Amino acid sequence: MEIEQPVDAPRAAAVGADAVLLDNMSPAETERAVSLVTDHETPPTLEASGGITLETAADYAVTGVDVVSMGSLTHSTPTLEYSFRTGAAD
Repeated sequence: MEIEQPVDAPRAAAVGADAVLLDNMSPAETERAVSLVTDHETPPTLEASGGITLETAADYAVTGVDVVSMGSLTHSTPTLEYSFRTGAAD
């Protein structure tokens, strides 16, 4: 389940979400969302995502989330062109 406000984290846990994506939250908001579900009977897996870069990943990692994801790892990387040739050797 995807949420955009910390206050929605316990609501997601209450309806039985196994995993909750904390979308576009600041590190402080992320930490708040974590604190709101820590005492839940079966807290969901929490993933921070949205706007996270290599420079800010550590700020999110210390918030208590289970996963930090960064789209910048894939959508901002340079491409590499290559090919394979198969068949009998000449």
